[in-house]
Amino acid sequence: MPLNLQKNASPLLVIIAFATVYIVWGSTYFFIRIAVQGGLPPFILGALRFTTAGLLLMTWCVIKREKIFVVKDILYSAVTGVLLLFVANGIVIWTEQTLPSAMVAILVSSAPIWFILLDKPNWSVNLKLKTTILGLIIGFVGVILLFSEQINGIFKDPEAQSKLPWMLLHILGTISWSAGSLYSKHKHTTGSASVNTAWQMIAAGVVYIPVSFIHHEYDHLNWDQIQTNSWLALIYLIIFGSIAAFSAYVWLLQVRPATQVSTYAYVNPVIAVILGIVFTHENISLLQVAGLGVILASVLLINLAKYKKEKAVLVTN
Repeated sequence: MPLNLQKNASPLLVIIAFATVYIVWGSTYFFIRIAVQGGLPPFILGALRFTTAGLLLMTWCVIKREKIFVVKDILYSAVTGVLLLFVANGIVIWTEQTLPSAMVAILVSSAPIWFILLDKPNWSVNLKLKTTILGLIIGFVGVILLFSEQINGIFKDPEAQSKLPWMLLHILGTISWSAGSLYSKHKHTTGSASVNTAWQMIAAGVVYIPVSFIHHEYDHLNWDQIQTNSWLALIYLIIFGSIAAFSAYVWLLQVRPATQVSTYAYVNPVIAVILGIVFTHENISLLQVAGLGVILASVLLINLAKYKKEKAVLVTN
């Protein structure tokens, strides 16, 4: 990403966007669980969430009289949307029915490492920043510390080996998310971030529809029996998880380095743990507190490295 585009981004907007992605996405696992437990099948949930959010955001773009029907931009956005919101997010929804949430969080947190490995145009920059690499490694270690006690219990389970295929599938989903994010970052379009985000969500939502039929989710679905909490969770996921947080994420990819944006994968588990403590009265151990500290330190280290580099470039100019 050229430096001038990064300089044009308001620092306040960048902070707000990061806060939105960090906090809101950290809460989405909690609300997805509420929605599914309340009676909404996973793939129908995905179809309703992303199609509705995409259409609402597109309506806003039409009101603003933005140019929305550019075939090349729609195709690029569709590829990104399918990779991010259908393949990656769909695998998370699917595997969460088999894998413990701790294992899901750890596998998701490997995303920043894939960002580095797949971002070939920036290898010469990213691989030279030792503090960034160190920060990514420390962050991943922090997530493992955060869930180490649950991991120990998982591998003591006699059926642990049966979960291996699901773990490998989840890694594929994480790679898909990283690849889709980088594709979105490096494929320049004529449309605004809002238009691109709307098409991404619509494309993903449409793909969810036939998959929900393939999984026979409609066969025994009784709409009247879906709990109110499930609908409220869906509304939260549409407004905050998709329109607000995903839009912020797509915009951040345009104005900040991908490695910096990818730190959401470390912070989200922290938010999820805090929500568990506040709303479900889960206990937190000293080891988990240490994990939280390590994660936050890694995020600061990654951001500090990028900040120093950009400041040095500005001084020389």
